Formats: sequence, C-alpha cells, structure tokens
Amino acid sequence: MRRLWLVAAVFGSVSAAHAADMPDLPVLRGGFTDGLSTTHHNWDGAYFGVNGGYTADATDFSQSVVGLTNFIFRNSVLQQPTASWSLMNKTNTQGTNFGAFVGRNWQWYDAVLGLEGTYSYFNNLATSTRGSNSLIIVNPPGDNPPTGTTDNYNVTLTGTAAAQVKDMISLRGRVGWDGGDFMPYAFAGAAVGRMDVSRTVTSDVTLTKIVTTTGAGGSSTTATTYDVPAQSQTQTQHRTNAFAVGFVAGLGVEYCIWDGLFARVEYEYVKFSPVMNTSVTLNNARVGLGYKF
Repeated sequence: MRRLWLVAAVFGSVSAAHAADMPDLPVLRGGFTDGLSTTHHNWDGAYFGVNGGYTADATDFSQSVVGLTNFIFRNSVLQQPTASWSLMNKTNTQGTNFGAFVGRNWQWYDAVLGLEGTYSYFNNLATSTRGSNSLIIVNPPGDNPPTGTTDNYNVTLTGTAAAQVKDMISLRGRVGWDGGDFMPYAFAGAAVGRMDVSRTVTSDVTLTKIVTTTGAGGSSTTATTYDVPAQSQTQTQHRTNAFAVGFVAGLGVEYCIWDGLFARVEYEYVKFSPVMNTSVTLNNARVGLGYKF
C-alpha cells in the first residue's frame, strides 16, 4: 500500500510540472483573446478636414417671372388667367466645389453617430434662360362686356432669368458603421445657400373689341383694337447675396489611412427653397482628407 501511494505522488508531481510548462493558451482559460476577435477602429472624437469635387446644378425657371406678372396685372381681369403661365424651363450647369468640414463622432460598439458642419464654395455655378408666350384671352372672368361684344385680350410675355449659387453651409447628422479601417455612413440635415438671382419680364397687351350688331339688313361685325398701356410694361428684379434654406442628404465612406488621418468620398443631394420663384437643386460629389483627434 505504501508503494502504491508513493507511485501516485510521483506521477502527480510530474503532471503538475508538465502543466506549468504548457503555453498559456486562452482556450485553456475558457475564453478568447482580443487577437482572435474582430478588429475595431476608434472613430470616436472630434475631427476636421478639407474637400473638393464636382457639382451638377439643376435650376427650375418655369415660375420665375410669376411674381412680376402678378404685379403687372394686379387688380385687372388679366391677373388670374396669367398667374400660372410658364415662360421658361429648367436649365442645367456644372462646376467645381471646394470646402471644409468639422465634426464630432460618438461611438458605441460598431455604431457611430456624429454631428458635422460643412462649408462649400462653388466655382462659377451660374445659369440663365429666356422664353416667351402669347395667348388670346377671351372675355376673362370679371370683364363683363356689353351684349353682342367680345373682348379679346392679346397678351405676349417675354422673360429672362438667371441664378448663380455662390456658397453654402450645412449642419448634418451622421450615422455610420465601424468596419475596421472603413466607415460607411449616411447623413441628412439642413443647409443655407447664398446666391444671386435676377428676372425680367416684358408684357405687350392689346384689346380687340368685336361688336356684332343686328339690324333690318342682317348682322354686322366690327373689330377695333386698342393698346393697353397699363399692362404693357417691363419689370425687373435682382437680388444679390440672397439666402435660401434647404435640406441635404447623402451617403459616404471614410478610410483610416494612418492613426487619425483619414480620407473620405461622398455624394450629397441639396434642395433649396425658391428665391424669387426660382428653385435650385444641387448634386455634389466630393473627396476629402481629414484628421481625427
């Protein structure tokens, strides 16, 4: 019996010594080290950077001169019939943009939330157009000519309009995903743009009165045309450095180059509220370089 206990003690000592020499593998401790798990990047913190790119501008001039025609035809029988006339169409132009951004990220596990302010300067983002329309308006509402008389208003409108977007600022909320060295993100927010807008309209109005009379010898018709100087005039309006509010939305991706240095690529859609009945929409494509603290 004593020999059996002695052999057991010797084997126990050898096993303990062998176990002490074994590598300290995490699986033997019931877990995994960080080296065997997914790699994460720290996107949390403040950052700033610069960017530049390409802008496509779509400007809708279809209602640009409505405010001017309403003024010309105010308190007359022609105001209602001419209120919705469309003289001009949409135009498109392209240009470059340059700017800067500054923001702050907050990270929870793989989710990254952020708030960012941007400034964009647009290089020569200007467009213009012209158009005309003519219409004969017969006995418009409120005219009430005498019996047997028909009033034909011959109205011709000629208009021009131009718009140039100079720059804009925006405040955007961001939602991103930590993909290691990559972070794709989406954003949306508000924008304020600064632009020059001008418009001109010329109206030419004549009135043709057609009078039909009936007598013993039958009916006869006479037509007499008069100038209408009160509604034949030119109106021009120009605003410099007008501010327009709008909204922005888009998608992007950032890549960590080294430590806090990162690059980004993004697409941004911008829609501004009308200025003098002129609406501007921008599509911006940018690349940028930034640094996160």
